[in-house]
Amino acid sequence: MQTSSVNTGTLTRPELAAWRGLLRAHSALAHDLDVELREACDLSLHEYEVLLLLSEAPGHRMRMSDVASAVLLSQSGLTRLVDRLARAGSVARTRCQEDRRGLNAELTEAGRARLEQARPTYLHGVRARFLDHFAPGELETLAGFWERVAPGATAQ
Repeated sequence: MQTSSVNTGTLTRPELAAWRGLLRAHSALAHDLDVELREACDLSLHEYEVLLLLSEAPGHRMRMSDVASAVLLSQSGLTRLVDRLARAGSVARTRCQEDRRGLNAELTEAGRARLEQARPTYLHGVRARFLDHFAPGELETLAGFWERVAPGATAQ
């Protein structure tokens, strides 16, 4: 890998373009998808991600700290988000069986219904705003790049 700018204290044009492109593309995609979900389903992108994560978890529940790590939120940010989802009846808090001091977030039937209602909007947004811009082989290459940068990033 070429790191010609290491000794100069600056980034080359291609390095800066790649880095800025990643940051700007992620920000724009997340913002636009968040707006679509809020308008169509009254659900934020982070809320959708939490419901989706819980739907895929064994028993539809996870430790709050694990949910926070998976959706890239602080513990306090996740607590506020789960509070909103709990008030809406989409998530319940339960004590961890393994550690009675810990808390789980658990998907409720209402949460499953809300997730299913939002799924078409989410899938359409992800496809139209991101996936449709790449050929299948390019998506495999891109996923490989993410794994190189952050091992485990593409794990399901």
